[in-house]
Amino acid sequence: MNNRKKMKLNEKQQTLLRTLPGVDHILELIKTEPFFENIPKTVLVRSARTVVENFRMGILDSNQNITEKSLSDNCVLEQVKAQVKTAMTPNLRRVINATGVVVHTNLGRSLLAADAVENLMTIASRYSNLEFDLSVGKRGSRYSCVEDILCEISGAEAAMVVNNNAGAVLLSLETLARGKEVIVSRGELVEIGGSFRIPDVMAKSGAILKEVGTTNRTHPKDYENAIRDDTGLLLKVHKSNYDIVGFSAEVSLRQMVVLGAKHRIPVMEDLGSGSFIDFSKYGMIKEGTVQESVAAGADVVTFSGDKLLGGPQAGVIVGKKEMIAQIRQNPINRALRIDRLTLGALESTLRLYRDPEKAVEAIPTLRMLTCSYPSIETKAKQLCDMLKRLNNPNVYIEMTNRSSRVGGGALPLQELPSKCVGVRVKGMSANAIERFMRKNTPPVIGRIEDDFFIMDLRTIETDELLIIKTAFDNMFREV
Repeated sequence: MNNRKKMKLNEKQQTLLRTLPGVDHILELIKTEPFFENIPKTVLVRSARTVVENFRMGILDSNQNITEKSLSDNCVLEQVKAQVKTAMTPNLRRVINATGVVVHTNLGRSLLAADAVENLMTIASRYSNLEFDLSVGKRGSRYSCVEDILCEISGAEAAMVVNNNAGAVLLSLETLARGKEVIVSRGELVEIGGSFRIPDVMAKSGAILKEVGTTNRTHPKDYENAIRDDTGLLLKVHKSNYDIVGFSAEVSLRQMVVLGAKHRIPVMEDLGSGSFIDFSKYGMIKEGTVQESVAAGADVVTFSGDKLLGGPQAGVIVGKKEMIAQIRQNPINRALRIDRLTLGALESTLRLYRDPEKAVEAIPTLRMLTCSYPSIETKAKQLCDMLKRLNNPNVYIEMTNRSSRVGGGALPLQELPSKCVGVRVKGMSANAIERFMRKNTPPVIGRIEDDFFIMDLRTIETDELLIIKTAFDNMFREV
């Protein structure tokens, strides 16, 4: 305010500031416009104030071309309408993922299967037996609706779920190794998105990190030599978002289990992006499954409910009954517990895995990861033809062979052959196209390569092609 008072205004600026309408005047104008009917008064007032302040700042900024015409009642009302539209639009909304990254962390990760969505709607809109045992008519456990199916699929003795895998790791470490040393290979001290680091989580859990081996090579003797009386846990962390190649070695989970049994020390594996499907059957890089970790004898295995599993965000903990019982009784568990909506979606997703082939077809993440190149090419041709029929001479459209990514910190070396449609517009940069498509309703999120706006058809559903075509049609009309 002091700087604004000291600012020397020219005659034009002074005139424009005097012309600037007040909030009360704008609210009176609003009463004459049907557009504003049924809009909450708080939204109208805030929008009017925002518009007035934006104009005021524009007038004070001599680089902005604010005129008396800009401050006319009609122009001001148009600005208020735009503000109201923004205020009334949900912040969390649907987008079209044209990036080719299947498990896109920034775009909501995995899409739910139709069965999960249907069950979610039912559970959300009605009462449920969340913590009520219908067989005896008394209070029950919220984990009961997913524990049996998790054990059935994974082969584990017991299971439970929390809000995400970071919570699952924290809870397990705090329960099993608080105040004790946890031995981890240096090559597995991972950091994932959002600066989630294993050493930091371990410190918060109260466990004491004991690093062994080197960045690229760790051997069984490194674990053996590090075991002491205060060793509480052997921890294996899956390197889901990177890999070490070349002169490298790591200790297998099975070897760690043998070592743990010898010294009566529990063994835990953090799988990160856990999967129930062996993707190598579909020509992809081999990724360890939850079933394999359980079969190897791990006492505790943690993994995500979304990502490669294709369900809602959740942290799943499976393993030996004694260990899971201890983790479940930890008071911290209440702070991390899963809600009924997530439970409903997770149960429906898990039930699909009883038939792996059905799961691959019904769960969108699995379907996108394993879909055939010809099916992607068919969608690319459809989109390409749609855009070419818009008959804009300033537009260049081409189909290209590029690679999709798994995303979500899973299978970092895996490249998925895909077909893309690239768009270039004369007199318009690829960045400008990207901005326009991002402002569409719904937004279309693509990527920029070689000065083209690229849309990868692996992550675009067939019913979204028309939406993309309409978005480009609107853009072409403006260029």
